[in-house]
Amino acid sequence: MKKQTLSTILMLCLALFVLVGCGGGDTLGTADNPIVMSFVPSGDTQEIIASGNELAEMITERTDLVIEANVGTDFAAVREAMGAGQAHIGWLNTFNYILANETYGVDVGLVTERFGSTFYNGQFNVRADSGIAAIGDLAGKSVCWVDPNSTSGYIIPRIMLAANGIDPETDLGNQIEAGSHNNVITQVYNGDCDFGASFVDARGTIEEDFPDVNEQVVVLATTTDIPNDAVAFISDMDPEIRQQIVDALLDIASTEEGQTALNELYSIDSLQSAEDSFYDAFRADLSKAGIDIEELAD
Repeated sequence: MKKQTLSTILMLCLALFVLVGCGGGDTLGTADNPIVMSFVPSGDTQEIIASGNELAEMITERTDLVIEANVGTDFAAVREAMGAGQAHIGWLNTFNYILANETYGVDVGLVTERFGSTFYNGQFNVRADSGIAAIGDLAGKSVCWVDPNSTSGYIIPRIMLAANGIDPETDLGNQIEAGSHNNVITQVYNGDCDFGASFVDARGTIEEDFPDVNEQVVVLATTTDIPNDAVAFISDMDPEIRQQIVDALLDIASTEEGQTALNELYSIDSLQSAEDSFYDAFRADLSKAGIDIEELAD
């Protein structure tokens, strides 16, 4: 075989690897080459994977595409898996989506809806008996964060602290990375930290285990509006496959069974089709706050 011909074949195989799996000719969405759908660990991991598996099965029922669900070890892991082609669909929190879009060209297909809105807020949580009455009182206090890539549980609350004259790098006490919103609420409830940041109202995520959580943990303040999280796709996802999955998820969200799975997943009420421009206003807000997405992506 001529070297030029061999080189051409190798280049074609590389270009088609994500969709066709050059070594075995396995089309994406088959048992030998499943579509990987990855979720961020913003709540109880076991509940997320159980709901994720349900959604994967529902998509398969509607499309005949084989979907494999998993939960990333942290928020950034899902983004990096998509960048490496190890995950094809990511259920990404807002900031993680914007960073994934900037870094890898990951593109939103759907946004989540809760309480009739595609926007949400973060909140500062303190114990009712803490004596903390205003954001200014948080100077020197210990804090529980969700994850450095969490929009409502880290990024926006730190901007609000700075706006209130508190440097989150130097003016706080011990800083704990709790890993999830429910863990933040639990640790505030237990007194492991003086305050914690989460989405509104993450207290409900532990109410079954701690029925008095709303009395023991109170909301000190809420953040400005944040666009909801995204169901995003890798940049080179086959457009036809992508549309099949988007249509399937929209149909799933219209059923009682699907609504239950979405609610158990991330307290989602419904899903809406979206384009990347949905996040432009939030990008502008980050820019005004001095956060350079391009710099973070480097």
